[in-house]
Formats: sequence, C-alpha cells, structure tokens
Amino acid sequence: MGISDSIPVHFSLSSTSSILDVSTVVAITVFVALLCACIVIGHLIEENRWANESITALLLGLVAGLVVLLISKGHSSQILTFSEELFFIYLLPPIIFNAGFQVKKKQFFKNISIILMFGIFGTIISFCLISLGVGLLFKRIGVTTLDIKDYLAIGAILSATDSVCTLQVLNQDDTPFLYSAIFGEGVVNDATSIVLFNSVQSLNISNIDTLVALKLLGTFLYLFFSSTALGIAVGLLSAFGIKTLYFGRHSTDREVAIMMLLAYLSYMVAELLNLSGILTVFFCGIVMSHYTWHNVTESSRVTTKHGFATISFICETFIFLYVGMDALDVDKWTASEASPLTSVAVSSTLFGLVLVGRAAFVYPLVNIFNCFAKKDSDKIIFKQQFSDDSSSESALMITSTIIVVLFSTVVFGSVTKPLIEAVLLRNAKPTVSDATDSPSLEDLRLLFLENGDPDEGSNQPVDEGSNQPVRKRSSLRLLMANPTSTAHYFWRKFDDRFMRPVFGGRGFVPFVPGSPTGAADETS
Repeated sequence: MGISDSIPVHFSLSSTSSILDVSTVVAITVFVALLCACIVIGHLIEENRWANESITALLLGLVAGLVVLLISKGHSSQILTFSEELFFIYLLPPIIFNAGFQVKKKQFFKNISIILMFGIFGTIISFCLISLGVGLLFKRIGVTTLDIKDYLAIGAILSATDSVCTLQVLNQDDTPFLYSAIFGEGVVNDATSIVLFNSVQSLNISNIDTLVALKLLGTFLYLFFSSTALGIAVGLLSAFGIKTLYFGRHSTDREVAIMMLLAYLSYMVAELLNLSGILTVFFCGIVMSHYTWHNVTESSRVTTKHGFATISFICETFIFLYVGMDALDVDKWTASEASPLTSVAVSSTLFGLVLVGRAAFVYPLVNIFNCFAKKDSDKIIFKQQFSDDSSSESALMITSTIIVVLFSTVVFGSVTKPLIEAVLLRNAKPTVSDATDSPSLEDLRLLFLENGDPDEGSNQPVDEGSNQPVRKRSSLRLLMANPTSTAHYFWRKFDDRFMRPVFGGRGFVPFVPGSPTGAADETS
C-alpha cells in the first residue's frame, strides 16, 4: 500500500445544529457496515486458498465506490473527506504499536540479522533502483515536470512493501522462521521507507553530489537511532511508573488507560521532534510487552492484549476499504489529464521497477546470508525466496500508484497461498525445532561455565580423556561463532540482574487480591 494516499476522516458538524450532519452519519454508517461485512466474509473464507481479508476489504471498497459513483451519477465515489495528516495521527499508530506489542520477541531477535538486512539494506537498494529507474524512464514516457526530489520520493514510497496478505496465509507454528522474517522485514521496511521519505523531503537535493549523499545518510541514521531510543525510553518509563505507582490496587481501568496513552504519546512526541513515529511506537510496543505488560493485573493483561489487536485490525481493514473506494475517485483520474496509454505505461513502469527493486535485493542478500549460515536449517532455500511480494502529473503518479497497489494486492495476494502450498509446504523437508536451530541457552551457559563462571559457582566440566578441566572459551570467540545466541545470553543475564528488578517484568508481578491470580493465591 502506498504511504501517501491512505488517509482518515474529517468529521463535520452542522453549522446550525448541535447534531451531526446527515451526510457524515450516512458515511460513518456505510463504513461501519462495510467493516462488519469484511469481518463476516473473512470468517467465511478463512480456509479459502485464493482469498483473504485484505483482498475482501479492497473488493468491497471497489464495489461500494462503484455504487456511490452510480448514485452520484458519476460525480464522485467518495462519501468521506480524508487528509494525509490524520491518517498518520489516527490510523497508523495503533497498527504499528500492536505489531511491536504482539511480536514474538524470541523469534524476532533471533532472526534480527536477516530482518535488518532485508528491512534496511534491502529497502535502500530498492529505493535507489526505483528512483534511478523513474528518473531515466519517465522522461521517455512523457512525464517531464518532476524533479530529482520527486523521483526520490517515488522511490521511497514504492520501496515500502505490505506483508499483510502474505502473513495471513502463513502459520507461525508451521513456518516460524519464514513468518518471523517476513513480519519483521515488513515492519522495518515500512519504517525505513518513511524515514527515507522524510530525509528526502528535509534536504536540498537540487544537485546530487557526495556531500548531499552523506547528509542523506546522516539524516537517515539520526532519525533511525534517535526514534528507536525514544521508543525504548517511553516504554521503560511506562514500566517503571506502573510498577512504582501500582494502579491495579485501585483500578485496572487506569492501568489500561495509562498504557494506551503513553504508547500514543511516544508516537506524538516523535512526530513533534520530527523523528520517525513509526519506529518509536514500534519499539515502545516491544518494551511495553517485555516489561510493562507483566506489571499490570491479569485482567488488564487480557484487556490490553485483545484491545490493541482489535483496534489494529479495525484500522487496517478500514485502510484497505478506503483504498478500494478511492481507486474510483473521479477527480484524481480527470486531474491527471493523461491518455490511457500514458497511464498504462507509467503504471507498468512503476510496477516493473517495484519487482526489479525487490528482486535486486532479495536474491543477493539471501545468498550472502546463506554463506554465513552454519547449518542448512538456518538457510533460506530458493523456494522460500518467492513468498513475499495537485499538478496533472502529480495526479498521474497517484492514480498509477493506486493501480500498482490494487494489482499487487489482489493478484499477488490471491496467488500467495497456492504458491506457498505448491513450492514450499508440500515439498518442505521435515522442520527442525527451534531448540536445534542454534545452540540453546543452556548449552551456551555450559560453554561459559568451562573453567568456572564466577557468577554460577565453581563446578567445572572435565575432559574425560585427560581428567583435566576443559579450557574456557573466550566471550569474543563465542560471539563470533554464535553472535545471536551469545548476545541473547548476555542480554538475559543483564536483564535478570539489572533491568527487571527496576522495571519489572516476568517474575516481578505484584500480588493483586481479587484478580484471578490473586484469588488462586488466597485459596492455596
């Protein structure tokens, strides 16, 4: 889905009455009915191999837009007035926060190397190729008024991929690595593309040279790391505050409210500081799920877990509905003033560049990753690499982007599940459990205990052949041999010793009389 053309609603009040305007009530009623229809149809097609809820929402939006277009006698297919700013304020934060809050952290950080490789470096490669291709090909098509900043903006927008359709047909239990990699890459990819877009808009790049490229890189790194740090800080603040003030002893509603408001506050503060709100709220969600969620009462945990997921689901479905309806917006198509041939040429060019940009980083980066993977079970086989898929000329860019979005979502989304079944799941080798994918924490602990670990006692493993203590491996050797597992080992020690005693978390849950856990404790 394109970044710049999915936007929420302005609610208008009647100037002569305190009652909502009739047209606004009708519009909201239609969208709520469509959302209900999406939920019901999604339930009915759960086992269908060709359809999913994203495609359903798009098609329902198209049908609704066509009906409105017929009722208005061809004047407009829109029943709501939207703005880009309100999309980023109301619809985007719940979706991204829930992604961080619900992510399986163990799988996410276990595969962090491939996720960052695809999400950051892959997006940058795609961004460069799409921007370069647009700059070289558009003038030949006849699009001549766009400048370098426009080309870079198009590259940043189209380098974002939507993994919703793919994730809806994957099972976390059957393909944990593939699901984690695609999910993580999708979130990091969206954040990277938005940071790139903001970086491009903030620089004067009328003439690209080495200095401008370095400034762009510096701006990108600053936004990326400062936004991440802000999200972690707000998440830790929420954990410490809720653990210290202990809202649950009086009201679980306050616990839920403060979690929601602090999560939203992290996003708004990031936007206020011109940082990336999407990165901030994502990492705030991860920190809250690791610390804050364990500090609240059991009823608050159930409420927040399902509440965040429900809000995210509604917002996501609403976006797909509106994109489908917006595809028939007469004003956009007439404003482009482009011939059908030009529109098809531009859309085909954009679509081709998206595919080229995607392929240009998936296959090389996968091969690089496989070169460093020590076990066959850690490698991404070849079959798995296919599982993811104002002025008149400004209006042309919008309509062409809509075509790319509709075609890629409906066509690729519908063939994803059959394709996976055909080339991946049916021919897959027996899966290896996560416990054997990499050295377990217990095995790694024993490696650190060789010749004794001052924190774990003086028991030393002995070489059976010589009855001599086994030589202790250095931390550096273990880090180079098993970087992810070693980093996880050190993080767990640091987290248990310093972080959880201060910020709470699993194992530091307060006793709350009257809660399900508290009632069980009182009767035991």
